[in-house]
Amino acid sequence: MCMSEILCVTNRTLCREDFLTRLERIATCHPAGIILREKDLSPDEYQALAAQVMELCARYDVPCILHSFVDTALELHADALHLPLHILREMTPERKAQFRTIGASCHSVEEAMEAQRLGCTYITAGHVFETDCKKDLPGRGIDFLKIVCESVSLPVYAIGGISVENMHSVRSAGAKGACVMSGLMRCEDPETYLALFSAV
Repeated sequence: MCMSEILCVTNRTLCREDFLTRLERIATCHPAGIILREKDLSPDEYQALAAQVMELCARYDVPCILHSFVDTALELHADALHLPLHILREMTPERKAQFRTIGASCHSVEEAMEAQRLGCTYITAGHVFETDCKKDLPGRGIDFLKIVCESVSLPVYAIGGISVENMHSVRSAGAKGACVMSGLMRCEDPETYLALFSAV
């Protein structure tokens, strides 16, 4: 599994060191991208943080994908954006045209097909496995992921409970790659942690 198949999804509340330091350590490993998912921030707070993270990602030639804050992404001239489906549905074609990359979070085959129709360039599908982020909710499973991958022509990134141990089954289901959040925010050494995925 090469690093270009792993998307890092951020959660600064889980981070075990300075957040920007952690992201820089991740960026040196050249993942497929860093999705700045800090939805609890105000628009002004998010914009200030996003400007820093975009600069950091540019330094290492890693795609920085902003999340949810459409106006902020436009103001910062970001070229990549990830959205919940309900926000994507409201975007005009003119706004979509400002972005080279648009992703959407999908939780069913129908949503995946809708995201494709709405102009996404990739999607995330999940949650595939049980995860602390979705306590008491069973994962949708590998069969769900396989059906999603077969139903769209877009790159699909699995999300939810992804680990080195289950990465092979994710790839076998047809996914382009996977999103990793908790593991990358909490692990002692992100470089070593990501290197484990490359050996799968």
